[in-house]
Amino acid sequence: MQTYRLLWGIVLLVAVVAWVGGGTPPALAQRARVPQTGQTQCWDINWSPTTCDGTGEDGDYQAGVAWPTPRFTNQGNGTVRDNLTGLTWLKNTNCFGGVWWDALTFANTLASGMCGLTDRSVAGDWRLPNIKELQSLIDFSQANPALPAGHPFPNFAPRVWSSTTWQSDIFNHAWTLDLRDGTTVIFHKTFTSQRVWPVRDGN
Repeated sequence: MQTYRLLWGIVLLVAVVAWVGGGTPPALAQRARVPQTGQTQCWDINWSPTTCDGTGEDGDYQAGVAWPTPRFTNQGNGTVRDNLTGLTWLKNTNCFGGVWWDALTFANTLASGMCGLTDRSVAGDWRLPNIKELQSLIDFSQANPALPAGHPFPNFAPRVWSSTTWQSDIFNHAWTLDLRDGTTVIFHKTFTSQRVWPVRDGN
């Protein structure tokens, strides 16, 4: 009888935790690790460089997770590992372009032997990155391209597709990243000027 009451009490406790916490125990919840932007310089009202202390600008706080050194590892097989996120990127950012649906297909079917790859990857290993993954590469202290100094990506594309559809018009538009200045821009899915920069998880 006591065992039955104990088990029933445990069931009730689990139910309460699930109801209050939305099904996820608080101890298992994780917070997103927001990286630094890369900005360390501050400017005064006359647009002149100034000491950052007390300005409240991005360069004053430099809030976020510090970037590892080196930020990127060129793996010598057509791939580059981002040591901040753990994502692996195709080294060639400008191998293929086309409409959005072609971009998805190309990324999903990318394999060793294509675009300079010698990594033994097969179709299905790669994918089109979402817009947040693309934004994680941006260094807001740089421009043309807005990538961290010393990055190992040659021949960078001006603008690349993401796999993220624009929710205000899911049939026609998707998000792109402009590598020249780091801005995100919405384009019609039939545009062909955007390039494809595939990514995969891990090495």
